[in-house]
Amino acid sequence: MQLTGIHHLTAITADAPGNNRFYTQTLGLRRVKKTVNQDDTSAYHLFFADGAGTPGTDITFFDWPAARERRGTNAITRTGLRVGQDSLDWWAGRLSGLGVRTGKIALLDGRPSLDVEDPEGQRLRLVAAPLPEGRPWAQADIPAQHQIRGLGPITISVPDLAPTAAVLTQVMNMRQVRDYASPDGQGQVHVFEMGEGGAAAELHVAVQPDLPQARQGAGGVHHVAFRVPDTAALTEWTRRVAGHRVPNSGEVERYYFRSLYFREPGGNLFELATDGPGFDVDEPQETMGQGLSLPPFLEDRRAEIEARLKPLA
Repeated sequence: MQLTGIHHLTAITADAPGNNRFYTQTLGLRRVKKTVNQDDTSAYHLFFADGAGTPGTDITFFDWPAARERRGTNAITRTGLRVGQDSLDWWAGRLSGLGVRTGKIALLDGRPSLDVEDPEGQRLRLVAAPLPEGRPWAQADIPAQHQIRGLGPITISVPDLAPTAAVLTQVMNMRQVRDYASPDGQGQVHVFEMGEGGAAAELHVAVQPDLPQARQGAGGVHHVAFRVPDTAALTEWTRRVAGHRVPNSGEVERYYFRSLYFREPGGNLFELATDGPGFDVDEPQETMGQGLSLPPFLEDRRAEIEARLKPLA
């Protein structure tokens, strides 16, 4: 049994209109689904991805009126976004011209990288990698060869490696392959890979016992999800997680995919999610993400839900 890579990452915004503008206009991602948090229908759940909404390409946001994240350990701290190997100079120029906060292009874990923060302090990292399977978005104001093509690597921070590593290797069948010094000078980062490996299938674990415990909020991350191919595989993973006595949610129907949730010992929320059925299950791929989509079990509450949501324009 192998996880095949990063499926999606879900973060928190307190400014849905500004968030929508940054990820669609500044970063050129396609909004592939505009829906609501199924457990809190007062909040948007916005999905930004490649042109086709390919699994492994979407960064998503819950819109909650939360204070800013307090940074620290026991948190998901940096979201990798894969771009072409010759794209970082182009991105550095674009983001600088738009006044976006960035670091300098640097070689990190053997890959050229550029650290970026969105207007709420969400920590991103553009990572140069061979152009992956993600599909360009024809309506983006960014040349196809420079468009963001997918997620990964994802970095989490924990105070102690051993218990987290045990879950990653013994329960989730990841492989610990190398380590490198954290670019912020806070400890070592240990690289775990899944499936065929590569930037789209890596989890980086920073061991940072001297940091305070993080407090989740706007500009922070809620959870990271890993790919499984289908519901049959998810059921096997559910049995495996339960067999290792890891407390978990049981399988949850999210309509666009099916999920299993649990926390690793460092407190970070993990999700295993199926690749399908996908974001075009309830609307044509050509127009998905434009209107408000609701799963069938929320459709009879559409008027009530729509009345509570703020405009994104």
